[in-house]
Amino acid sequence: MTASTLVTGGAGYIGAHTVRALRAQDRPVVVLDTLELSTADAVIDAELVVGDIADEALVESICRDHEFDTIVHFAAYKNVGESMAQPSKYYRNNVDGTVRLLDAATRAGVERLVFSSSCSVYGTPEIVPVDESQRIAPESVYAETKATVDRVLHWYGVVHGLRSVSLRYFNAAGASFDSRIGEDWTYALNLIPVAIRALLTDGTPLQVYGTDYPTPDGTCVRDYIHVDDLAAAHIAAIDYLAAGGDTTAVNVGTGVGSSVKEVLDGIAALAGRPVPHELAPRRAGDPSTTYADTAKARDVLGWEAKYGIDEILDTAFRWHQRQHSS
Repeated sequence: MTASTLVTGGAGYIGAHTVRALRAQDRPVVVLDTLELSTADAVIDAELVVGDIADEALVESICRDHEFDTIVHFAAYKNVGESMAQPSKYYRNNVDGTVRLLDAATRAGVERLVFSSSCSVYGTPEIVPVDESQRIAPESVYAETKATVDRVLHWYGVVHGLRSVSLRYFNAAGASFDSRIGEDWTYALNLIPVAIRALLTDGTPLQVYGTDYPTPDGTCVRDYIHVDDLAAAHIAAIDYLAAGGDTTAVNVGTGVGSSVKEVLDGIAALAGRPVPHELAPRRAGDPSTTYADTAKARDVLGWEAKYGIDEILDTAFRWHQRQHSS
């Protein structure tokens, strides 16, 4: 069977869930991943090529061999703190690596791409909920690399005819409902896996940064989106481009915010004991409240989230509990 979709970084957290969703619809998929921050087991039954997006000869070869019509591009570094300490690592991989990927793919005739972007490109939002017309104002090197690739994709559309969708997602969370795949907390920096790790292990207590924000309980509010909903959004973007859709950027979230305290209370209810945590001062650059305006995702992609914070916490807790006990 000829593969139709190349998924870069498809062994990573969101990539693996998207690959699984594609395979569940019998869509042929090939994964390209270095396995630097992931394992081959995560791709389950999809074909895996171990390699780098910056290897233009490899990318062009597999694109020609499989005659891909679409690339879904996840492969990137995503540690905000690390990006501020090692900016060159992020520019080389996330920007230069993507440009090399695009050059190889367009030479091989690929005309469509779905990009894993981020709501972090907006920085501290001026208006909430956040819609796609908000000013692009990154506040980290990581966010700047995502915003830069968004602009690169616009110009590759103008110059090469590459049509693309940049999915600017909010806080990816949760795990598959059967606990087959989830987020490896070895690499995780986000609240939910870090909180569950603090609860299930004897490790360092979770740091709660800021309790005096202008929110109902004083802690930051974020839009948590279930990883299976994100996978469905990528499939919707693939189908939008296949139907002739133009290059665009779309926010992907639930449109509902949950506070840090609400998340910790939800995990405690599942576990039957509180999450060990310590209160700490605010971190610079953390907006008090961020959640998505989901109108464009619904209108353009025909997509909206099915799951909320309860399903996110339940699937995440069961996944981490299973991994911890194995």
